[in-house]
Amino acid sequence: MKRILIIVILSFFGMTVFAQDMSYFMNDFMKEDTTPEDRLLILETVRDEGLTGIGEFYHNALKYLYVRLSDIKTKTEQDALEKSAVILCQGLGAEKYTEAAPELWQTVDYFDIVRIANQGNAMQAALIALGQVNGIDYLPAIIQRLNQYNMQTFRDEAKLRVQMAVVGCISAIEALKDISGYMPVFYVYTGSYDTDVKQIAYNALPNISDDPAEVTIIIIQEPSNDPYVKFEAWKELLRTKAPDSSKAKAAVAAIATSWNYATSNRSYLATLGEMRKSAIDIVRQCGAADNIVYEYLDRSFSNSFNTREPDYEEMILSLNALAALKSDEAVGLLLKYLRELHSRRRIGPWEDKERRVFQWLISCLEFTGTKSSDVRLMLNTIQRTADYTPFEQGLARNALAKLN
Repeated sequence: MKRILIIVILSFFGMTVFAQDMSYFMNDFMKEDTTPEDRLLILETVRDEGLTGIGEFYHNALKYLYVRLSDIKTKTEQDALEKSAVILCQGLGAEKYTEAAPELWQTVDYFDIVRIANQGNAMQAALIALGQVNGIDYLPAIIQRLNQYNMQTFRDEAKLRVQMAVVGCISAIEALKDISGYMPVFYVYTGSYDTDVKQIAYNALPNISDDPAEVTIIIIQEPSNDPYVKFEAWKELLRTKAPDSSKAKAAVAAIATSWNYATSNRSYLATLGEMRKSAIDIVRQCGAADNIVYEYLDRSFSNSFNTREPDYEEMILSLNALAALKSDEAVGLLLKYLRELHSRRRIGPWEDKERRVFQWLISCLEFTGTKSSDVRLMLNTIQRTADYTPFEQGLARNALAKLN
């Protein structure tokens, strides 16, 4: 009956009036004899009418809920209280009512899922609203909650409630766009949550920070993270708008970690190899952030070449990266490899592997546009050496002509 009366009043006076003046509803909401169920009816009616510009009403109503907590005696009343809190949080978030941030955090605390009676709906709604009202002061506390969830294992009903809170935390962090929240959201994505929750984290990550390179490097270098997690962190960086300088810096960390991570697990080694190849290609595209990258590129080429089962992909990626860098160090390494092949050409072996790499090296040195007299001398020697086929001599001759 009460709901019908409220609807009639709204219809009679019109929505516009009550978008400006909510005193009737506030008075009714705050009457001594209004039950928790009646308050929920009032809020449902206001919500369903789609009123706007009533952030102050929602704020006062939320504050009043906590004034009357002593009224809550039964489970029905508790359910009505939680549903009321959800409506108010959603309303405050939609209104972007910044003044309500303290009460929204109070709602997070009161409806915390640590209390078994709370299902997580109100806590989630309050966390989402905190992001919408720019409750930046509460970001450290939100991050702390999410870190706690990430460090624990939950099952069955407890997991469902936790994931409600986790989704709320992700939404708040995404809205607040602070790099400090990137890592805990990333660990949701790589954690043991349900697929839909992990997808929410995945979708949020690029929106939290345009350049999470510093955090990515920490994740990649963290000893306790397995290679799968490290590789995911690397791939996530590539989805962002990070500048080339940041990607290049993270690439050095990814390559270094791929070589320095001690494991005999073949799956881990394969994952580290994939991360390394991807990072080497970023060096080609974005440059060398640290000269130590030359040591790692040398290692990638040499280890791939000097094995019974050569990794041609890693070899060509390493050579292409050196060619793109065009530095004295890069040209020096390419020349070193060509000299080693020249020795092989004279005394063997000279098989498919050597022939492939020889062509790649000539092409890479040509691409650098180097003015090195040592390179020209080596190319000139090759074109004049009878041990080489006419085709191989032609490669050297053409490269020499272009460099000259």
